[in-house]
Amino acid sequence: MRGWWLVILLGVLGAAGARAESSLPAQIRLASEVWEGHTQADGRGLAWDILRQVFEPEGVQLVIQSVPYTRSIGLVQRGEADAWVGSYRNEVDQGVFYPRRHYDTDQISALGRVEQPRPRLEELGEFRLVWMRGYAYQRYLPNLQRYQEVQRRSGILGMLERGNADFYIDARTEVEEVLAGAADPARYRITDLTHLPLYLGFADNPRGHALAELYDRRMGRLIERGSLRPLFIRWKQPYPFD
Repeated sequence: MRGWWLVILLGVLGAAGARAESSLPAQIRLASEVWEGHTQADGRGLAWDILRQVFEPEGVQLVIQSVPYTRSIGLVQRGEADAWVGSYRNEVDQGVFYPRRHYDTDQISALGRVEQPRPRLEELGEFRLVWMRGYAYQRYLPNLQRYQEVQRRSGILGMLERGNADFYIDARTEVEEVLAGAADPARYRITDLTHLPLYLGFADNPRGHALAELYDRRMGRLIERGSLRPLFIRWKQPYPFD
């Protein structure tokens, strides 16, 4: 009789597990700004490749929407997207839910004129800084006092040249892209400051929580097995999980 009860119990648990798995949505709606080599609008990039490995083996397909960064947050807060890509942890307080695990890190760097002294992380508060609207670096870099947010990167070199700002702060790849647009790149210098982990910001609703739980579980397995390392090699990015 005990054997039969064990069979019945295992059957009940298996059925419950199957129902839990089947409760996952068939798609995850992801919103992101377009970052070259990371979240390109054509579906290519390191982040998209990582997230395909996370979700698609569990039967959850990626649906990608390319929008400006602040709009991607708004879509998640309104429940019109399940998560946005490239957030720093606890960057947004309202209507979002953060998983435990990050998927990558940003090399945060400063771009300034060569005659400026090289900035040190602990001394950034002495300078006038500029970064993109919504990036909230004041939460993650120490002692910042004078900073300005802008809508577009196209005017940043002009701000530096006119002395309206001392340094532009952003991820290294974005800083390099801005510098590539300079008529005389030798007039500027990039200084690396620190690394910040990158997260998905999930919608704070049952669907978002279920997808975040799946994300954490799958990321843990992939990191443990080293399955993501070839993706970072392919995209020539440093591996952030050693």
